[in-house]
Amino acid sequence: MTGRLNSAQPYALGLFRIVIGLLFACHGAASLFGVLGGAAGGGTIDAGTWPGWYAAVIQLVGGGLVLLGLGTRAAAFVSSGSMAYAYFKVHQPEALWPMENGGEAAAIFCWAMLLLVFTGSGAFGLDRFFASRVESGAGGEDADSKRAPVAA
Repeated sequence: MTGRLNSAQPYALGLFRIVIGLLFACHGAASLFGVLGGAAGGGTIDAGTWPGWYAAVIQLVGGGLVLLGLGTRAAAFVSSGSMAYAYFKVHQPEALWPMENGGEAAAIFCWAMLLLVFTGSGAFGLDRFFASRVESGAGGEDADSKRAPVAA
């Protein structure tokens, strides 16, 4: 059973990345363009306002990159940091626990994106596609020179 689950890990990770990226991008699109119910009170966030507009841009761009699996680790790192900022500067001063301060989404996105920083894109990502093209075109590398990623 463990062997089958381990062999499916890249695919489960790829699906996790796609779902997290899509949901994160939807938050940004809602805030920037008023779609999907708009920003918190409906509508959009005024362009250039700190920190909401910048967070929405990070959500839309970072979520899109994570969704595609393109620059996943860097996009997830910036996205995780923006959600940590959102939690500690916006939500946490209201109350200690996420259930009390409305910061559940910020906390979950922060940790999900941080996980992707360490795991990479998994299956179905453009990162993996481009990496395989570069490796196959490099030539002259032996199997011992390639390192396998660390799996939990």
